[in-house]
Parts: sequence; structure tokens; C-alpha cells
Amino acid sequence: MVKIRLRRMGAKKAPYYRIVVADSRAPRDGRFIEEVGTYNPDAEGEKLKVNMDRVQYWIANGAQPTDTVRGLMKKVEA
Repeated sequence: MVKIRLRRMGAKKAPYYRIVVADSRAPRDGRFIEEVGTYNPDAEGEKLKVNMDRVQYWIANGAQPTDTVRGLMKKVEA
């Protein structure tokens, strides 16, 4: 199954995340199919950037967003 999930990047205790489309069997920070956005919880300005066109494409083709990514996408749409 294909999932839309977070991939942890950044330094120790200073994380930022990439929102990626990946096979559910791949490791969290391992191989992925496509990067569709970024999320930086420590940023002052824009914390979240998402290419909603690509996210909608992947959802239409059967990808399932994780609970965390689903919540972030709701923030983008609002």
C-alpha cells in the first residue's frame, strides 16, 4: 500500500519534516516515491508547504495519508 507520511530530517532536537509518498513497507526515512511538501514545526513564518495538486493525485490513485499528515492537510485547506 502507498502512504503519504512524514520523513524526519534535520539535526538532533531540531527536526523538520518532508511530506513524502512512500510504500508502507519502506523505512520511515528510507526510499520514497515523491516528495509533496515540507513541514517545519520550529519555523516562525510559514511552517507548512504542500503541493495539494500532487496530494490529490496520489489520494485519487489509492494512497492513504497517515493521521498526522491528514491533520496537516486540514490546516492547509482552512
